[in-house]
Amino acid sequence: MPTIAVKGSDIQWQCADDDTIMRSALRAGLGFPYECNVGSCGNCRFDLLDGDIEELRADAPGLSARDRERGRRLGCQARPLSDCTVKLRFMPQYESRFPPVRQSAVLSAVRDITHDIREFRFTLDRPVRFLAGQYALLDLPGVAGSRAYSMANTDNDAGEWHFQIRRVPNGAATGKLFDALSVGDRIGVDGPYGMAYFREEAGRDIICLAGGSGLSPMVSVTRAAAASPRFAGRSIDFVYGGRRARDICGEDMLAALPRFGTHIRYHPVVSADDEEGWSGHRGFVHEVAERLFCDRLRDCEIYFAGPPLMGQAIQKMLVDRGVPPAQVHFDQFY
Repeated sequence: MPTIAVKGSDIQWQCADDDTIMRSALRAGLGFPYECNVGSCGNCRFDLLDGDIEELRADAPGLSARDRERGRRLGCQARPLSDCTVKLRFMPQYESRFPPVRQSAVLSAVRDITHDIREFRFTLDRPVRFLAGQYALLDLPGVAGSRAYSMANTDNDAGEWHFQIRRVPNGAATGKLFDALSVGDRIGVDGPYGMAYFREEAGRDIICLAGGSGLSPMVSVTRAAAASPRFAGRSIDFVYGGRRARDICGEDMLAALPRFGTHIRYHPVVSADDEEGWSGHRGFVHEVAERLFCDRLRDCEIYFAGPPLMGQAIQKMLVDRGVPPAQVHFDQFY
């Protein structure tokens, strides 16, 4: 089992032969910076000073040619083949409240949400706690590489993790999930991960912005907030966007929560100009959010999840509106 040492410090930890440098650090309680966990964002870059590694994703977009020339590698894609010496700066905010655990899980139930979003319910072999809004890595039989999906439910003693996943055209992972996986089948699960979790202590009203399978973590955050005694009396606005009316979902899940319609409000949005018979909001999620909440955005705790372009547009809008970064929570996925 390789030992990873941080130059200039007394910090070192062991990494299992089949684990990555970043994930093993998180399991050891260390604050290794990260975000997407699949090699795309680049937030887990570190300097490899000594030792040998295998890069699980050699063409990972989170690492530039210049990074490679300077000896930088991605923590989430680096599997050590020997003891290694690295250079990086740990940050306490990345320390996991519930360290991620690798194990297997059995598919216990499925249900369709829309024409291309389905909920998959898995039961872990060993219950592991998680924070509302976090995600896990799923390892699917016959599919190369892990896939990150957010949980839609909240922490529970039964070890059930529910994922609301949108089918990706020609996607290897969602093809396996939608077309080949049956109730009773087993997969590998690694989690929890993620920084866009519900901040129960924040004491502000909440705005959740979602599109596509970004529904899943936003439903989790809303469910946790609705059940929190510390959140009593505050409001939640949930904006969900899709291209057409058939893409819109989530209202039934929120309607099952206490105070729906008074303190919990749902705002559906379609972006197609030619959607006939639609009486809800039209446009893009960031545009509708800005129209609905205006200056109130600065006084709220804001969570968002969805397609990359939607996320970028929301980020720009919030910056332009002067929303403090500490009140904005999201995990980058690509």
